[in-house]
Amino acid sequence: LYTASQSGSPIIVTAGQQEQGHGLTEPLLYAPLTPIAEPVVKWAVEVSRIEDLPRILRRAAKVATTPPTGPVFISLPGDILNRHEVIDLGQATRVDARARPCDEALAAMADRIAAAANPVILAGHETATGGALDAAARFAELLGAPVYQQSVPQGAHFPSEHPCFMGALTRSQPQVRRTLAPYDLIVSLGADFLRMSVWSETDPLPGHVSVIQIGLRDWELAKNYPAEIAALGDVRETLAALNPLLEDKLGASRQERIAALAGSNWTANRRKAADALAEVPEDSGPIPPAWLCRCLAEELPEDGIVVDEGITTGARLLDFLPFRDANGYFGNVSGGIGWGIAAAVGVQIAQPARRTVALIGDGSAMYSIQALWTAVNARLPVVFVIANNGGYRILKDRMKAFHDNDAPIGMDFRDPPIDATRLAEGFGMAALRAETPAAFRKAYRDALAGSGPILIEAMVSAGG
Repeated sequence: LYTASQSGSPIIVTAGQQEQGHGLTEPLLYAPLTPIAEPVVKWAVEVSRIEDLPRILRRAAKVATTPPTGPVFISLPGDILNRHEVIDLGQATRVDARARPCDEALAAMADRIAAAANPVILAGHETATGGALDAAARFAELLGAPVYQQSVPQGAHFPSEHPCFMGALTRSQPQVRRTLAPYDLIVSLGADFLRMSVWSETDPLPGHVSVIQIGLRDWELAKNYPAEIAALGDVRETLAALNPLLEDKLGASRQERIAALAGSNWTANRRKAADALAEVPEDSGPIPPAWLCRCLAEELPEDGIVVDEGITTGARLLDFLPFRDANGYFGNVSGGIGWGIAAAVGVQIAQPARRTVALIGDGSAMYSIQALWTAVNARLPVVFVIANNGGYRILKDRMKAFHDNDAPIGMDFRDPPIDATRLAEGFGMAALRAETPAAFRKAYRDALAGSGPILIEAMVSAGG
């Protein structure tokens, strides 16, 4: 539920509850459920009369799907579940929230952006969910401004191969501050604005940088930093009205500014990263994580989808994987782990005409490994790549980085080692282990050429 709330997933979650009145006796498996769910859902309710169920379900669907979208929780007591009634759910309601700021606000925004000497764009969650990738690309061309993805890159928020795209901001406050220092204005397009992971005495936003925020989530606007302009509105609708105003003020595009980005944009950096791996020997193991990321991206079908819970092994994945549409990439949104295998199943069900590849760390896989059975049962053609580095690498890295502790306890899968291949076979899934880059490339190509679910256990370097 926490992950769904952070991603804005419009889902309705139901849970069975003890019969009404029986909870007073404090039986096993009882606690008031709605207070547990309330902090991480848009609405939580318990059904007390079956006659109320149609109204509750209609309201739940309306609340979940109204932007900003999110999960809803319904508790169903046993006496309600055991009733047999004819229920008419009636007509569904969907709220059209595709609004934009008023003309006066748009004019003020255009004037302020046109006056900026060196603006930068922060592309975020709502560019993908709101279908605003093309409008955001046009916005960048009009400004001739570099575009960074938000610091939690959980989705495809901007076309990677666009000449203005620079990649994602990190969650290192000093590094982000250095990145933003040359600019005088940052325009946030539906982003989680400068969201970090751990505390730092360094503030990521330089004091001289002004802020404009556009988005549907009013809580996010000016949440942590004052915004010179905060516009509550749909990103695509807002840019559809704002871009023509900017074209009148700035011209069709700023080609000289865009050309200046060619040596440092995402495309240039991908080329450099690929060149750095050119000499990796493919006939000996273990597999370097960066090489694995490059191979996953290069061999992926043009319309392939990646679900990424690689954590440390997948740290370099977005250096190689291009975003080409809003549904091509799904990454970690909440910081919690263990969601990836089940998420890949859901993504494949939602996109049956496309092939889903899931990159999962061996530690993350332990949280929901049973979802492999669902993939087999539903005959979903997901390619699961389990990156086996023998432990919880992210926890080790954090212990070292934040506490200078290089002797972690209980974070290795060495005695005995976990065999993801045999686990998958136990769930009825075809599986094999790849111990060298060459073996992985062949296994990956064969898996993509096949038509059923398969697991490839990639034996990667223990250092990542």
